[in-house]
Amino acid sequence: MSLKIDSNLEYILTRLHVPESRIQDYQDKTVEEVVLAEAAQGNQAAIELAVEMFTDVEKLIELFQLADPENKLIIIKSMPSYQMKELIEMLDVEDLVVGLQFFTEDKLLDLLQDIPKEELVKVMFQMFSPEQIIQYMPEDQLNKLLTCEQMDKGLVLKNLMALPEMYLQQIIESVTGEEANGTSYDLMLQISQFGDRDYKNALKHLQPDQKRQLTLAITTQHPKMFELFDASAYTKIIGTERNKDDLLKSMDVIKPEYLQKMISQLPEDLMSVVLTQIDNEKFADMLINKHPELLAKFIAG
Repeated sequence: MSLKIDSNLEYILTRLHVPESRIQDYQDKTVEEVVLAEAAQGNQAAIELAVEMFTDVEKLIELFQLADPENKLIIIKSMPSYQMKELIEMLDVEDLVVGLQFFTEDKLLDLLQDIPKEELVKVMFQMFSPEQIIQYMPEDQLNKLLTCEQMDKGLVLKNLMALPEMYLQQIIESVTGEEANGTSYDLMLQISQFGDRDYKNALKHLQPDQKRQLTLAITTQHPKMFELFDASAYTKIIGTERNKDDLLKSMDVIKPEYLQKMISQLPEDLMSVVLTQIDNEKFADMLINKHPELLAKFIAG
């Protein structure tokens, strides 16, 4: 495939000082064909231009009309896959997010499960408040958080005291089978003396609303604990409560390196289209300094 010079024909012919007698011969010709033909006839300006095309970013942009995505696409499609993936790193975050539109919602949710939990939680906070996250979180996830090894027992007991006494009595009775009485502090002390198994069972027997209140209090004080929920639980909430557009609008908080990995999973034809968004100067500079062999290919026709 060749790059059409189209609207730049007049500029190129003027730049090369092509005599009127030959101008008609170059109608509908490509950049490569015009430069090569003139250089072959000894046109010094054409020879110099061919050299400049390998060294001058602005000249390359003008002559190859890189502002036209179609021209850029032709060059990109001529690249091997490893070179295309080099270009992904040159895309802005906004361009990367635009490229994510080519994935289905289900695929986007799968991709979110592969990034660090910290990044996924950032996306969640773009779409939901902490209260909403805890409200939508399945109860088994709340149980897992409250009883996991990373959870400080003292922190849990401290926040248990904020719950009404009747709920503390209920969870003690669920473990001991005996009536429980006393102040919240007394009841909390009794719970603290349970063995590990009874302690965890007591927390699991909290009423769901109280369990959510306890979990919200703890995670509000220590937001990093939101990373202890399973990624699959988060993606299920997103899939149920939000649509694809909502998700895409929230993904710009993800670090570029992880967005780039996502884009790299697109089929090459779609990846090529996404890459046409690359900044023209960055693209031209990359061609000149890293892959001049591609320019040589197009100059040669």
